[in-house]
Amino acid sequence: MTTERISPPVRAGERETLRGFLDFHRATLAMKAEGLSDEDLRRRSMPPSTLTLLGLVRHMAEVERTWFRRVINGEDIPLVWSAEGDYQAAYDPDGSTGAEAFAAWQEEVAHARRIEQQAPSLDVTGYQPRWGEHVSLRLVMHHLIHEYARHNGHADFLREGIDGTVGA
Repeated sequence: MTTERISPPVRAGERETLRGFLDFHRATLAMKAEGLSDEDLRRRSMPPSTLTLLGLVRHMAEVERTWFRRVINGEDIPLVWSAEGDYQAAYDPDGSTGAEAFAAWQEEVAHARRIEQQAPSLDVTGYQPRWGEHVSLRLVMHHLIHEYARHNGHADFLREGIDGTVGA
């Protein structure tokens, strides 16, 4: 399966632009892992780092779930990969498959898109307990773009180390 990645709009309103950049970065992460086996997805970067593409996908499922469902939507649900609330657990790819991780990530992305589209404005807020304050949907979308952009840079290096694929 080939991931379709649409460039963000060059002339659009704030919300459409944020949505476009977020979807662009989501598609970039999917592209970086495309066509790899579970073994490749679990391949660790250079020691001592334990970072993997599979861990990044699992982490981004957690990030989507936390910011859109738990913070903006106020859902009282556990993390995807840790009932104890350990955000680092998502990075551990042992015993996980690409199919499982991508299914969870895609499910969380679908929830996030629904929540964002149903929100009447970017000024909608939700409580972020780790920060101890309410945050706007606008901030959440900016934060997710930042989070994906940073981790997509990691994904670039990870993919290059696996099979030499660079770019895009």
